Amino acid sequence: MPRSRHQGLSLSNKKAFTLVEMLVVLGIMGILASIAVPYAKAMVQRSDEMELRSALRSVRAAIDRFKLDWTSGKISKFCNCASDDGYPKTLKVLTDGAAMPGLAEKKIKYLRRIPRDPFADQTVPVEEQWGLRSYSDSPDSTAWGEQDVYDIYSKSDRKASDGSKYSDW
Repeated sequence: MPRSRHQGLSLSNKKAFTLVEMLVVLGIMGILASIAVPYAKAMVQRSDEMELRSALRSVRAAIDRFKLDWTSGKISKFCNCASDDGYPKTLKVLTDGAAMPGLAEKKIKYLRRIPRDPFADQTVPVEEQWGLRSYSDSPDSTAWGEQDVYDIYSKSDRKASDGSKYSDW
């Protein structure tokens, strides 16, 4: 009976990965991972920064629309929601709405929801995540005068990718 061609082969001739080959592959994967992790962290930070910019823009635009509507008479001057300067008394006013003048109980709403600060503690209610400034506060004030909401800022003390502080945005 003739022998098969493969019966006489030893184990060393079979195709398999050696320990050295496996270590080389693991080393290459480790190098690639060490490059990818910082890049992924930077991408997450940039994404959060874009979310912060968007949130600041939308709230500030809502505050400006509120002030414009109050000045033009679209919001009742007797509304308890606005200060004497025409700014909303709280951030919640922007989502709850401001009473329009007239007999009908109509309200103008400026935001569907108050956006979150991506760099704030997410266990804190959204209204408390933001630092507030009133019209009478100084531009760099960190204590809210509580008369109205003229501006908002992030309470985070972290630094942005460009080196500035998020609280200065």
